[in-house]
Amino acid sequence: MSISATLSRSQSHRLTLLSVGAVLLLVFGAALFAQVGGERGIAPVASSTDIDVRGIEVDVRGDNAQDARENGWREAQRIAWERLDGPEIPDSRLETMVAAIVVEEEKIGPRRYIARLGVIFDRQRAGALLGGVGAQARSAPMLTLPVMITGGTQTMFEYRNPWQRAWAEYQSGTSTIDYVRPSGSGGESLLLTYGQTGRRSRAWWNTVLDQFSAADILVPVARLEYLWPGGPVEGVFTARHGPDNRYLAEFTMRADSVEELPAMLERAVVQFDQIFQRALSQGTLRPDPSLTLDMVEISPEIRALIESSRRAQQAEEAAAAGETVESEGLPEEIATQPVQAPVVTAITVQATTPDPRSFDAALTGLRSVDGVRGMAVTSTAIGGTSVVRVDFAGSMSELAAALRANGWQVTEGNNAIAISR
Repeated sequence: MSISATLSRSQSHRLTLLSVGAVLLLVFGAALFAQVGGERGIAPVASSTDIDVRGIEVDVRGDNAQDARENGWREAQRIAWERLDGPEIPDSRLETMVAAIVVEEEKIGPRRYIARLGVIFDRQRAGALLGGVGAQARSAPMLTLPVMITGGTQTMFEYRNPWQRAWAEYQSGTSTIDYVRPSGSGGESLLLTYGQTGRRSRAWWNTVLDQFSAADILVPVARLEYLWPGGPVEGVFTARHGPDNRYLAEFTMRADSVEELPAMLERAVVQFDQIFQRALSQGTLRPDPSLTLDMVEISPEIRALIESSRRAQQAEEAAAAGETVESEGLPEEIATQPVQAPVVTAITVQATTPDPRSFDAALTGLRSVDGVRGMAVTSTAIGGTSVVRVDFAGSMSELAAALRANGWQVTEGNNAIAISR
């Protein structure tokens, strides 16, 4: 009788534990889904090289509402053409060069039309009359992380916000800055957070940049203060860049109401672009030498500029230390026979990471192996085992041998390898 009672209590206790475990699994699963689910991402618009003129104010009249609107659009086209210093041409020809009219804000009356418009001219048709624009050297790909600070909370892609939308809708085709704009959907909302901008680990930054094929980081910060519910909004905007979150410039703007906030943010994005372009022309916005560029597809001109900046920085450091550095010319190109590219294999690597330092060491060790073409951290477990997907030009056994040669303890499995120190 007592044995049966004991077994019954044991089975009841086991069922209770299983029930509690199932409830916890559902709760944590729902919490994880809430972190990455929902409507978060805003897909950036496709960049175009067309000529874009924004912020044109018009106030015209007509015989009726439609006639007033058409008069307003024709007036906006003339004003935009004057801003571009275009020659005098008839309206009929001017209309053939307009690719689109962007309505930023409009008020339509029975015979009056008040609006703020944007005019986009087709570059192929208008470029000849405007003298054309020569080929401009663009920056290296820059991962753009828009940070919005309001109410004491810093957000980036955790939820849809007007600052993220302003950057997603910005037409950057004519800019000399190559913006890499994440959408913020799925796991990007977990990877790209405000805390990421404060990291200094080059190993972690290199892993993040590899995933977006970027070479450096731009951080436009918008600090918004609502003076009254629905009332004026004051914005302090700060431009930063690089893995060390270096300061570039700062400016302020004001919106008289919440309805005017999107327009203010659009103007702020344009001003940020001017700051970044000015920093690029002054040589301030140069990729950090501690960030690798092996996985980034950039032009030879930009690569030469980056290498030149690295040599200049090395010369400055040597001069500060009282050393002399002999200048070296660029090596001559050597003609080689074309060789067949090796097959790149995706290999899962499990790394023992008891602390943050070991996590950085694992990423750095994997990246230093010759033949590694790319990396993506699929699971981070400080105090446990982190998982990294490595794109390697070779087989799994060759990667294991290269890691052993670098001092790692490697265990090969069927579909993955495990490394530790």
